[in-house]
Formats: sequence, structure tokens, C-alpha cells
Amino acid sequence: MPQRLAILGSTGSIGKQTLDICRVYPELFTVEVLTAGSNADLLINQALEFNPNMVVIGNEDAYESVSEALRKTDIKVFCGGKSIAEAAGNSEVDTVVLAMVGISGLEPAISALKAGKKLALANKEVLVVAGELVTRLSIEHNAPIIPIDSEHSAIMQCLQGESSTSIEKLILTASGGPFRGFNAPQLQNVTLQQALDHPVWSMGNKITIDSATLMNKGFEVIEARWLFNIAADRIDILVHPQSIIHSMVQFVDGSIKAQLSKPDMRLPILYALTWPQRLKAPFQTGGLSDIASLTFEKADTSAFRHLAMAYESIKIGGGAPCVLNAANEIAVDLFLQEKISFPGMQNMVNKALERLAHTKALSIQELLLLDAETRTFCKSLNNI
Repeated sequence: MPQRLAILGSTGSIGKQTLDICRVYPELFTVEVLTAGSNADLLINQALEFNPNMVVIGNEDAYESVSEALRKTDIKVFCGGKSIAEAAGNSEVDTVVLAMVGISGLEPAISALKAGKKLALANKEVLVVAGELVTRLSIEHNAPIIPIDSEHSAIMQCLQGESSTSIEKLILTASGGPFRGFNAPQLQNVTLQQALDHPVWSMGNKITIDSATLMNKGFEVIEARWLFNIAADRIDILVHPQSIIHSMVQFVDGSIKAQLSKPDMRLPILYALTWPQRLKAPFQTGGLSDIASLTFEKADTSAFRHLAMAYESIKIGGGAPCVLNAANEIAVDLFLQEKISFPGMQNMVNKALERLAHTKALSIQELLLLDAETRTFCKSLNNI
């Protein structure tokens, strides 16, 4: 039987690439649910092509236009965040591809896990904000979490067949972003357009800025800590500008395994959907014959303080990673509006951690309250 998918965030980069895979393997995947935040036009086009059982538009103001466009079909149309969370637990779904951006993905993730769904996870914030809670639900409901991030997918692949006691450390690789090699003074006057010009990956604006600040690597350290149940001091970052080695695992005997492939997010998406099997990927058949060299550098946490703050938030624990994430979202949004500088993002996150990081937050309600409090605090800051 084909695997029945709910693609949450189908109009974003990961969502669209997941649908690319569905086009390549129509006999293996059927699309049961599509959701989008506000891109009603693309959601309508996707729905007409894939004929899902239901679609959900997060923006309630767009409900009428989506409903009218699909009126002559059998597709059910819903709206709002609550409907997205409910769709994640739909009984007609086997696998939930969570490609939503931000903390809005947390409640759908919890809904999917409680319903025993396989969760193919591309949303960093779910594990950053609520890693302990989410991984506990995964175990309790026998609902596997399969990472879509290329780095975590690489680690998962390297760990196949290995004992957890044989792991010495995990090594996450980073492209270095557009400002690789910059020192702190050089980062003072970088522009928004420079920050959005990623040298390797084509991604949405939010994650592209997180790559430029290395905050995405900080988030990935937190994710890896929960996905693979390993302490943060055993997770290293190496800058690897070619983005061919997506991550590595070092074992107690000194051996290192690495997963290599050309940069293409469809590969980790396909692996997440078909694990533990592998399928032929038409977009990767060229191999690595044209790769001349692979280089590595240490990450500079003095210039890129976001990475250092991420490690610190893990050490503090409790609600600190939630504060880190919320403050970063506000900072990135302001930077995208050109209202604060590149270093201003670092300063905002740092001030939020100093003010709120020691707040204990254990339940989903407490985390959401802390998230809201952090956002309010950051918006009140001046002269960042």
C-alpha cells in the first residue's frame, strides 16, 4: 500500500521538494493532507494536482478563496492553527512531514506523535524548544522521529548498525554561510542582501539568515542532543564549505564515518520517507566524480556568538532553549525588515538569555507562555 502523507507546510521549500518526490514515486506515496500558512494560490494549485483528502490554510482570512477554488472537488477545506494540529493526527495518515517554520510546528508535532504517526521532521524549533517533551512522547506512543535536516539525516545513516556505547562524538558540518572567515568587525556592516546570498543552499529567508549567523548550527546541536540522546559537549561543529560531507560520527576506536552526497534536500527527505530502505534517487546519480577537494575549518564562536549562546542554553537547560529560539525569531524578523543590524541580532538574543533563560518551563503551556514573554521582551528593546 502507498504511504499516506500529511505535508504540513507544503508551500515552503521542504514541502515543495517533498511533493517533487511524490511526483517521482506516485506508486509509493499518496498525499492525504496539505497545509499552508498564507500562500493560498500555491496551496490551491497543489491541491488540484494531488487531490488530497483535506487542505488547511493557516490564515483564516484566506479560507473563503481556498474553499471557493476547490468547491467542485471532494477536498475538505479547513483553516487555522488548531485545524493544522488536528490534521497531523488524522487517522488516514501514516507519515507526517513537518515542514512548518517556527514554534507553530510544536502543537502539530505533538498531535502527530500522540496519534502514533511517523514524524518526518524538518522543523528545528520542535526539538529546540521542547526536545525532552517531544522525545518522551515519541517513545511513549511508539512514533518514530526521522530527521529531514541533511546533517541529522547523515548522522542517522552513519549510526545504522552501530551500538550507542561505541559513539565518541557527533560532528555536524556547516557550510559557513556567506560570511565564512569574517571576524567580528567585518560583520558590523554586512547587509541584508549579502546575508541572503547563501553560497550553497537555496532556502527560505529565515533559515538562510540563521545559516549566516550560524544559529542554525546551534539549533542543530540542540536537536542532535535529543534525537540521538547524547550530551552537547560530545557534539562538535566543523565548517565544511563544499557541503559534501553532511555530518560525521567518531567512534571510541577512533574510526570516523561520514555521509557524503551533493547538496540536495530531496535526498534526506526521501531517506526519511523510506527508511530503513533506500530507493534510487534520480537527482543524485552523478556521484562525486567531479569533487576536487574537501576542506574543514573550526567554527569561530567569538565572531558568530549565536553558536556559543546555543551551547550555553543547553547547559542552562529548562526554558533557555525556548528563549533562544523566540528571541532569534524576533531578531531575524527585524533584520529582514532592515530595522536592526547583523550584530544587533546577536545582542538581542544575548539580552533575552540574560533576562529570561533561567525560567523553568516543563509543559507545553509553560513553553508557549515563555515563548510569548520572550517575544514581548525583545520587541520592547531599543538601541540594539
